[in-house]
Amino acid sequence: MPMKPRGSGKPKRNEVALVIENANDNADDVTARTLTRPEVQAAAVIQRFEGDNHDVNALVRELTAQADAIRRGDLGRVETMLIAQAHTLDEIFANLSRRSHANIVNGYGDAAERYMRLALKAQSQCRTTLETLAEIKNPKPVAFVGQANFANGPQQVNNQRDFATSSRGRVRAEDSGNSMNEVLNNRRLENGGLNDNEVGPRADGLGIRSAHNCCPR
Repeated sequence: MPMKPRGSGKPKRNEVALVIENANDNADDVTARTLTRPEVQAAAVIQRFEGDNHDVNALVRELTAQADAIRRGDLGRVETMLIAQAHTLDEIFANLSRRSHANIVNGYGDAAERYMRLALKAQSQCRTTLETLAEIKNPKPVAFVGQANFANGPQQVNNQRDFATSSRGRVRAEDSGNSMNEVLNNRRLENGGLNDNEVGPRADGLGIRSAHNCCPR
C-alpha cells in the first residue's frame, strides 16, 4: 500500500477564518471592532460571492491598502473602478437589447418587454456611473449664501446679516437712546419741571386750561 507523503507538520491554514489581532484588549470588544470594519465586511462579501476561494485575510489587507490610498487623496483606483463599471453596464445594456429584439422577431412580446426594461435599467445605471465619475474629475464649486433676492433683471441682493455686527449696532443704538433720555431728564430737573408758560398755550389749543389760570389764588 503506497504511503502518503507526510506534510511539514504545520496545520493547514483555514482561508475562511478571519485572524483577529490585538489580544491585549477585551476579546469581545476586539471581535466587535474587527467585524464592523468596512474592509472586513467587504472582504467577507467578496469571498462568499467567489465561492470561498480566496483568503479573507488577504482580501482585508488589500482593501485596507485601498482605503488608505483614498485617505491620502489618491482617487486613481476609484476612477478606474467607475469607468470599468460603466463599460460593464454598457455591455449589459447591449446584450439585453439584442435579446429583446430576438424576442420581438419571434413574436414573444412579453419577454421582449422584460428584456428591454432590464436593458434600460442598465443604461440608466451606466449614465449615473459616468455622471459620478465626471463629478469626481470636475467637482462643482460650492457657494454658501444665507439669503438671495433675485430681481427681474441681472441684479442680485444678498441679505446675510452678521450677528456680531448687528448686535454691536443694536447696543450702540440702545446706548444712544439711553443717553438722550438722561439729557432730557436732567434738563427737566434743572428747569424745575414744566412751567405754566410751557403748558398753557398748548393746553389752550385743546380747550384745556392749566390749574394756575382757572383757579384763583
